[in-house]
Amino acid sequence: MIDNLPREQLLKVIDVYAKAWQAMDGAYFLALEKKYGMDVAIEMDKEAWKIFSPIEARRIMKEFDIPANGGLKSLERALGYRVYARLNKQSFEWADKNTLHFTMNECRVQVARNRKGLPDFPCRPVGEIEYSYFAETIDPRIKTRCVFCPPGEHPEDAYCRWEFTLEE
Repeated sequence: MIDNLPREQLLKVIDVYAKAWQAMDGAYFLALEKKYGMDVAIEMDKEAWKIFSPIEARRIMKEFDIPANGGLKSLERALGYRVYARLNKQSFEWADKNTLHFTMNECRVQVARNRKGLPDFPCRPVGEIEYSYFAETIDPRIKTRCVFCPPGEHPEDAYCRWEFTLEE
């Protein structure tokens, strides 16, 4: 059935799958938090992202012919294909030829929490694992630094920003 869908319907399928993936990720986290508390849930989330981020990066590289060790250009392309890329508003900015900034301008998880009157999810420790493992899988020369991310302060128009530097 999916093989014959028009473009608009295929995009809708991508959105449904991405939302389902994110809902499962959230449900699993909430179950851990309920049983073991926030600190344990975050530690388990970090461990899961250590496994998942390289898997996702390698699959994206393979399916979209992104070369290994392709530097920041490869990373920029790969970040655009992540499972949640269509769910969030994100942007890229080149500071110089060896520095790329990736900004999550609108995060579906954080927006939902804010809509419910909840504080931002403290995702920085998980993001540090997620983005560094993803980037290092694309190219081990890439170093990752958090510019801002909850639970820290962030501007109104962005939730987190990550700086990727190519070290040669």
